[in-house]
Amino acid sequence: MKLWFSIRRQLGIKLFLSYLIIVLLGIFVLSTAVEFTVPNAFARHMSTMVHVMGNMAGLMEADLFENFRRAVNESLTIATGVATLSAIVASYLISRQVTGPLRAIQAASQRIADGHYHERVPLPSTSPTEADELEQLAASFNQMAARLEQTETLRRQLIGDVAHELRTPLTTLKGTVEGLLDGVLPPDAATFQEIYREADRMQRLVADLQELSRVEAHAYALNLQPLALPTLCAPVSNRLAPQFAEKGVTVASYITPDLPKINADEDRLQQVLTNLIGNALQYTPRGGHVTLRAGHKPGAVWVAVQDDGLGVPAEDLPHLFDRFYRVDKSRSRAGGGSGIGLTIARSLVEAHGGKIWAESAGVGQGSVFTFTLPIGDLIEGAVSLHNL
Repeated sequence: MKLWFSIRRQLGIKLFLSYLIIVLLGIFVLSTAVEFTVPNAFARHMSTMVHVMGNMAGLMEADLFENFRRAVNESLTIATGVATLSAIVASYLISRQVTGPLRAIQAASQRIADGHYHERVPLPSTSPTEADELEQLAASFNQMAARLEQTETLRRQLIGDVAHELRTPLTTLKGTVEGLLDGVLPPDAATFQEIYREADRMQRLVADLQELSRVEAHAYALNLQPLALPTLCAPVSNRLAPQFAEKGVTVASYITPDLPKINADEDRLQQVLTNLIGNALQYTPRGGHVTLRAGHKPGAVWVAVQDDGLGVPAEDLPHLFDRFYRVDKSRSRAGGGSGIGLTIARSLVEAHGGKIWAESAGVGQGSVFTFTLPIGDLIEGAVSLHNL
């Protein structure tokens, strides 16, 4: 029983036994074939010898057949022994060759499970097109490990970001309240406005974190209705107009007339636009411009938010929609977002069956954030995945 349990747990042993069974089956088939074919072959050759040698060959037939059978069996035994030994050695080496990468993956996965996310499986120097299935499995494992390491890094960064985001308003609140208690600060509207502003800042961070959790878990349902883009874009622009005026940034809208309607959740798409336009405002200096454009192409409509602000380096573009990613790690938290809004926007656009991406010519050259949405009933299949 212990032996059977050990065999079931060891892939190398199972591969070795499978090779050995194949070898034994081959030996059995070979022996059976020889047993059935040798007499007929001998009889054919003896008939030829009788025709040549006459009765003498016929009298010697029994002895010749027996000696021939012994010679065949002896040769077959030696050949079988050599073949079996060679097969055992080859099976052992092949089993080790197959199970070696699997053991490496198992060991690396255990180390990753213990928290060592930098672990990787060694890969041969072959090109991806020449890699076999085991090498492709190892490469996929390394990609998974790299993603886990990145997620862990983002998690740690999140803790630092949240701690920093909360520490600043909490310090301000505590200092203001202490000033009120000590009589240093007057209990006037300006003091209470400062308290309200810092409390609101903490509330926004908590709300963003909660929204991100719900969006990434698809814990929401889309209320799909026929929607025209002008009716979607106008309220967002009007709502953010005071913030643009306060910062001295100009906002303009250019929407192609007669755009086809889309089936969409108006509130969710307004949330996407608010995040994109708010992001553009945040990184556009005073005197800059933000432009909202919309149009259509075959099968889809598109919306683009363009600014002439700080721009994005090429190496950061692929990561802009990652959770908590910040282009400038040294930027003050008060002057930059928590890196959540764009992630939420991507999840909501993809829930509608669309795509979103960012483009930038480089630092100081501004940015363009564009998303597309399918027209008509093309998004029904995508929506069903997110409805509760």
